[in-house]
Amino acid sequence: MVVLGDQLDPSYPSAVGLDPDLDAILMMEVRGQSTDPPSHVQRTVLFLSAMRHHAEVLRSDGWRVEYVSLTQSANTHTLDGEIQRAVDRLRPKELCCIQPGSYSVLEEIESACAGAGVPLEIHEDPHFLCTVADFEKWASGRKQLILEYFYREMRRKLGVLVEPDGKPIGGQWNYDKDNRKRFKTAPDPPAIPRFPPDETTAQVIEDVRRVLPDLPGSLEAFAWPVSREQALDALADFIEHRLPKFGDFQDAMWTGETTLYHSLLAPALNMKLLDPREVYQAALDAHESGAAPLNCVEGFVRQIIGWREFIRGVYWTQGPQYEASNALDQTGRLPGFYWDGETDMRCMGEALGSVLDSAYGHHIARLMVTGNFALIAGVDPQAVNDWYRGMYADAVDWVTAPNTLGMAMHADGGIVGTKPYAASGKYIDRMSNYCKGCRYDVKERTGDDACPFNTFYWDFLIRNRETFRPNQRMAMILKNVDRLAPEQVVEITTSAAHRRSEFGI
Repeated sequence: MVVLGDQLDPSYPSAVGLDPDLDAILMMEVRGQSTDPPSHVQRTVLFLSAMRHHAEVLRSDGWRVEYVSLTQSANTHTLDGEIQRAVDRLRPKELCCIQPGSYSVLEEIESACAGAGVPLEIHEDPHFLCTVADFEKWASGRKQLILEYFYREMRRKLGVLVEPDGKPIGGQWNYDKDNRKRFKTAPDPPAIPRFPPDETTAQVIEDVRRVLPDLPGSLEAFAWPVSREQALDALADFIEHRLPKFGDFQDAMWTGETTLYHSLLAPALNMKLLDPREVYQAALDAHESGAAPLNCVEGFVRQIIGWREFIRGVYWTQGPQYEASNALDQTGRLPGFYWDGETDMRCMGEALGSVLDSAYGHHIARLMVTGNFALIAGVDPQAVNDWYRGMYADAVDWVTAPNTLGMAMHADGGIVGTKPYAASGKYIDRMSNYCKGCRYDVKERTGDDACPFNTFYWDFLIRNRETFRPNQRMAMILKNVDRLAPEQVVEITTSAAHRRSEFGI
């Protein structure tokens, strides 16, 4: 059985019917997974350390594990090549694996097995709450895939936060309106738990520095959970210390505060160190005991049983061509400051600095700062998707592609988001303190001192107004665009062109 870096649930071999007396498990550290696209060094260390810890768990459970590390072969550049070498060495009668989280990985496994002449069996991933087939049934015949409708169906299916008659507990399905508070003064969130490198992780760090010395990002702050035990500790800490305020401030940002009340559980969930059932149940238990209010629990549960499952369903039902989406025909280069954080835009410096330092940024920093900037500036969505896929600790293709191409870049033409999540600097000013002391003026739209978000936002609307004309959710803002005088349009588009040249877009 091939076990990938995002399949670290020790029950998987038994779940697919393997026999520890007859079968072997193959795990591989493949360089190409960290270099194409370039992966944040913390993301690489996290996955490889979690894999090595998982291999030891499997061995202690009696499984034979064939493990190929970064330093064991000069040829570990591609997954299919490594699988073919393992087949030549082990001579298996057949291979099996849980469905990968990526079309490209699935194709590599299929190619390797076809090239080696070995049968391959793909098993449904039991980790998820909604199968791909069930999502396809739900999506069939719908003009638009609206998360809210899917989420309500999942609530009823799982019996989560619903009354016996199927109506929502508290009378509302969604507490979004209550979950958009901003900080009026500097927040003092509880510290997140840190897991300093143990002997296994220290060895991974040494191997990565030797074999992959050019990966982006910093390792200095590495403290991610790399085992199931550590992931469970991280879950318990979030439920006790941060869930009670998560909902209120889930969209807020503040200088120097990268985690606030967020869970940071996505990497552990996506690697399968945690099961979504135990995660949402822990939140429900907190609500039942009175330890966390309904709006906070609902907002968190929606991410686990709603958004996460919805995004996976979109990825697998849209097909591999989805990753080539570019509905707005944007072709700009990704600015260099995405890789080094060197920019005078305070909001971008904060968001990018968090990613470079810790391979993390919460959902609003991703969507409304780094993603919004790339969208309105006209950056090629594939370049943005590659950056997101490589630079975040929780990045796996099924997660990254719909969130980046659909939600952030509107490159799928509206499959994930019914309107583009484009905003001017006013949004960032409202939800953070980033604009105070910034070199740019958030009240100005054009000129050398104008906030680039303002310039690019209006330029984006001007460039795409006919494309967005049929979208009723864009009608009001497009009326404002239509009111612009011809000289104002020229001033905005000229200023935007100057900024693009300045930023290397």
